[in-house]
Amino acid sequence: MEKNRFELGIETLEKMFPAEALEGMKKMKEISPDFWEMIVGFGYGELYPREGLNLAERELVTLSSLITQGAFEQLDVHIRASLRVGLTEQQIKEVIIQCSGYAGFPKAVQAMKVASVIFADEAEKANK
Repeated sequence: MEKNRFELGIETLEKMFPAEALEGMKKMKEISPDFWEMIVGFGYGELYPREGLNLAERELVTLSSLITQGAFEQLDVHIRASLRVGLTEQQIKEVIIQCSGYAGFPKAVQAMKVASVIFADEAEKANK
């Protein structure tokens, strides 16, 4: 039996995000179950699993989009997801540097600050 898009979305989320981030995201379900189903079903059940780009490549696009929008709260979870799907710290830094020319230095500086906190947090977790 083929999975429905919500089930596929949950599977994609579990591949991309650590359990604590996923739990935080599930709070949206309490606020608006309909919106939660749209996010999971469409975003992670239809967009992310499409052929043509792998999850790491899709995260490159997502990071650059979030930086250009100044959506730094979402940038945090997507940097973590990027690391989980195979991007390196250096690749993430390069995305931020590249965005400085298109989104401006203030957004790139803020993105680099967000990234540096995550990189330090991930290094600390790895050393435990």
